[in-house]
Amino acid sequence: MTETVLPTDTRDIVIDEVFPHPAETVWKTLTTPELMSRWMMQPTGFRAAEGQAFTFQTKPAGAWDGTIRCQVLEIVPKRRLVYAWKGGDAGNTGYGAPLDTVVTWTLTPVEAGTRVQLVHSGFVLPKNDSAYRNMSDGWVKVIGRLDSVAGESE
Repeated sequence: MTETVLPTDTRDIVIDEVFPHPAETVWKTLTTPELMSRWMMQPTGFRAAEGQAFTFQTKPAGAWDGTIRCQVLEIVPKRRLVYAWKGGDAGNTGYGAPLDTVVTWTLTPVEAGTRVQLVHSGFVLPKNDSAYRNMSDGWVKVIGRLDSVAGESE
């Protein structure tokens, strides 16, 4: 029997916004677990330190328990936060398929406040097509909530 190999492509989600808040405020909102739970999901074990492992819990699907396993890869205070974002199960296709990606937050002070750039990289298509589509829309909503929570915590 001959196996058909589908071509793969890697995609990134990129969102670039300017928030009317100082970088210190946005950084605090990005790295304080209580605030993170208000704009994204409640992290378990998060600490802004390189090497720190933490998780988020989302809706389970099939063989996947819904746990997103993360590890802080890089910290540049008030400038850059990078973490691995892994989830899914090999037994799943579509929602809950294996995902091995990286989330990078870059903060740049600008006259109007802080430029916030989010890059969620490493979506392998077609395997991660469902995650890529869902998270492309989801991150837009998350960024809006991040802006709101940052504004409330000034």
